[in-house]
Amino acid sequence: MLSWFNQISGRFYLLVGVTIFGVANAVTRKLTEIGAQNLIDGRNPISFCNVLFVGNLCALAALLGVYYPQLKKTAFKNLSSRNWCYLFLVALLSGALAPALFFGALERTAVNNVILISRIEPPLVLGLSVIFLGARVNRWVVGGAIVSTLGVILTVVLQPPQGDMVQMSGFQLGIGELMAAGGAVSSAIANIISKVSLQNISLSLFNVVKTALGTVIFFVIALFLYGKEHFMDVSSPLLWKWMIVYGSIIVVVGQLCWFTGLKRTSASEVSLANAFNPIAGVLAAFLILGETPTTAQYLGGLVILIGIILNQMGIVQQNKILSKTIPEQKMFKKTNIDSSIGFKGL
Repeated sequence: MLSWFNQISGRFYLLVGVTIFGVANAVTRKLTEIGAQNLIDGRNPISFCNVLFVGNLCALAALLGVYYPQLKKTAFKNLSSRNWCYLFLVALLSGALAPALFFGALERTAVNNVILISRIEPPLVLGLSVIFLGARVNRWVVGGAIVSTLGVILTVVLQPPQGDMVQMSGFQLGIGELMAAGGAVSSAIANIISKVSLQNISLSLFNVVKTALGTVIFFVIALFLYGKEHFMDVSSPLLWKWMIVYGSIIVVVGQLCWFTGLKRTSASEVSLANAFNPIAGVLAAFLILGETPTTAQYLGGLVILIGIILNQMGIVQQNKILSKTIPEQKMFKKTNIDSSIGFKGL
């Protein structure tokens, strides 16, 4: 009875985590709209830069509150210079660059575009895992990755002409769509670096250090590019009120639920939970923003969904084979190459 409860509980945590990550894009856009309705001298206090910086600070404070008992001075002392270099690189890619690109994409294109295009990340993680980690996958998983990638490409190239477009190889591509793809690539590379070089670091230490470094890196880069005037409204009570909620729920609760679910479920269950992420995102965009999918999004989303189904079939088939020879806890580490969900709020 207890094992059955733990199994259901793990699925519940995964579902909650996926749902929170799925609504992150729509919530972020909604917050900036709230800021646009409460301008300060013509400026939006809940700009995407302010959301990223202050949201990271609130998330860091919440993470310290959650993980403080697990953080010991010796844990920091045991980090080698090599560990710090990789942590800095991961923080730059997934803590500063990726969210900045996703936020930039949300400024320039529809939320549904960002959700669907970010699905390029799992196939990228798959390919990089095969190359650098020696991951072994079957043809169904490979086929699912290829089909999902085709769905992302369809979503991008079938978009109707917009204001911010660039010409590439005879196609007109939206800047927002390209930024969303860039964010997914940055996140995928950071994912692989973490798996290859940071396996000896505890999850609590990794999350806290990555968030802290990402906050500092983003702030320094923004100051260099835009100047201190860019953060004039960073002390706005309206901004902090929403960011305390945003950083605590979207980032911290989402991550805690997701990682708790990872510990209590199998790789196939994690893969299945991942499949609901774009569905939750599209539903959130409709319910929160009233955004309905376009023809390009319908077609691209359908192809991506087919790719997800093929991937799930491959994961299930692969697990049946591996379970005969590999203990469950080790099998999870070998097969869970689709544990990334793209944009997670920050």
